[in-house]
Amino acid sequence: MRTDRIDPLLRLTWTDPVTGTRGYLVVHTLVSGLATGGTRMRASCTMSEVEDLARGMANKTAAFNLPVGGAKGGIDLDPKDPRAFDVLKRFCSAMRPWLDAHWVTAEDLGVPQHLIDEAFADLGLQQSYHAAIRRSTDPERTLRRVQAGLNAPVPGGLLLGDVIGGYGVAQACLGVAASWAMRAEDTTVAVQGIGTMGGGAAWYLHEAGMRVVAVADAAGTLYDPAGLDIPALLESRDAFGEIDRTRVPGGVRRLPRGEVIALDADILVPAAISYALTPDNAMDVRAKVVIEAANAATTPEAEAMLAGRGIPVIPDFVANAGAAAWAWWLLLGEVGADPADSFLRLRTEMQAKVALLLGQWSIDGMPPREAGLRMAAQNRAEREAQPENDAALLIP
Repeated sequence: MRTDRIDPLLRLTWTDPVTGTRGYLVVHTLVSGLATGGTRMRASCTMSEVEDLARGMANKTAAFNLPVGGAKGGIDLDPKDPRAFDVLKRFCSAMRPWLDAHWVTAEDLGVPQHLIDEAFADLGLQQSYHAAIRRSTDPERTLRRVQAGLNAPVPGGLLLGDVIGGYGVAQACLGVAASWAMRAEDTTVAVQGIGTMGGGAAWYLHEAGMRVVAVADAAGTLYDPAGLDIPALLESRDAFGEIDRTRVPGGVRRLPRGEVIALDADILVPAAISYALTPDNAMDVRAKVVIEAANAATTPEAEAMLAGRGIPVIPDFVANAGAAAWAWWLLLGEVGADPADSFLRLRTEMQAKVALLLGQWSIDGMPPREAGLRMAAQNRAEREAQPENDAALLIP
């Protein structure tokens, strides 16, 4: 079944009784009675956006052959608003029937994992993976495993749960370089967005030896063709992922925020907002490939324009699926608290998928999104042919 061609199972609109803020839940598909997808918060979030993201989650879970469907939550509010956390808690309370039994949510744009876990704890649900954990033969043991994995320390002073998504994006970039016989040290990258996903990707690309020449946050673009000191820049970020400009070296150029798209780099990683690449700026892209770290980062029209110029787009439901795939491997006990095991599993699967997509692009010009959708559809069809596997799904 092509999950990009079916209507969602559920569209739900919520209005906060205190502030009037709108919130949305879209469940695109249920598999084994479950759907997974984060909850985002941003000003001007719409039902249409959340529906696109839920569809992407359904493709993501199918592409990585996970035993779960796709969903997404969204709240139309600036996360910097002082009322934001209370609105998030009321949204979760209103969504409790789904969160209790069917919807496994997590962090997303504007909602870090620790905040959504705090909202769940206030509801007595302990952790945002609750709907899956409650199916376990031993929920307390599974909760301990999940918490141990999320909080496992990794080099750089961060936690595994905070960096695994960005690590997956970095592996997608490294997979492109390997497929095209590009040496890491000769490859340049521009990253739009330096929050959890973009920051993690930039860190691991820097660690791998790639030259990250540009990063952009809400305040603008920082550019140095010789390569940026990524660890130092990340260390200077505030709680909203913005870099302290007083700590930026004098030799780094400061450009408008949108300039990151047009800079000379081998790989462009849009990791900030949905619909960052549109027909208005697609012709400005100078990269050889686009890796979608943000959900729905490229509009269909822009992607067609890029393909016409010979620039493939590795779609979000593959490139940024690392966090979702890893969460389910963790829930199912396929990885544990040792980061090395998680990194190996994700590195192996991500690079193999990217190689497959680029192979189709090189052989017959098939856009990576189309190749990815075919892969997802095949996985879903094989799963549907053996429904007993999902019906009997138990979390160990």
